Amino acid sequence: MAQVPTGSTFHIATAHGAQKVVSAITNDAEAVASSVGHGYVDGDIVQIQSGWGRINNRVFRVKDAAADEFTLEGLDTTNTTFFAAGAGAGTVKKLSAFTQITTVMNPASSGGDPKKVTYKFIESDIEYNINDGFSATDYTMELDADSITTPGYAALKTLTDTQESTVLKMQMRSGSILLVPCTVALNEAVSLQDGSINKVKASFSGNNRGTRYAA
Repeated sequence: MAQVPTGSTFHIATAHGAQKVVSAITNDAEAVASSVGHGYVDGDIVQIQSGWGRINNRVFRVKDAAADEFTLEGLDTTNTTFFAAGAGAGTVKKLSAFTQITTVMNPASSGGDPKKVTYKFIESDIEYNINDGFSATDYTMELDADSITTPGYAALKTLTDTQESTVLKMQMRSGSILLVPCTVALNEAVSLQDGSINKVKASFSGNNRGTRYAA
């Protein structure tokens, strides 16, 4: 069913647990990570670093947690060209706290488009295209400038100063979520316009693909 943005909420990761060693990740339709005594439970949100560069910084939900292993929900690693068997070991950390960003206006995204290499052989008058990955995805939003005293504003300000890698969580009214690894830039220069409330702008620079869950 189609949705509109109204009712969506935005949250930024503000705390994480200690890194846990991942000794192996399987090649499966939903990859299983081995991590002795990880302590995670189903529904936890984790961020991973791996020998598989394609998933570095990505964020997944824990599923089917057992004592020394857990499933990374939605991560398909069956393609051994992209995910060489035995090479997925790394680290993982739980995102233990998210702080809501309130008074959000005009959220928007940019990027995420395919990058193309165009070429032409000299004997031909026709050009060809090869897809060469995707551009980084960025998100922006405006905030009520008077929300300066809210926890979300304070979190964005701190993350702007530290430039620590974090995660933006967007939750739609239907319950679906999008998790985006990113860095934050809060522009505190107040935008003044007659007939409109005073605003500031926050930008979120994506550091890999986002992960979507239906609910």
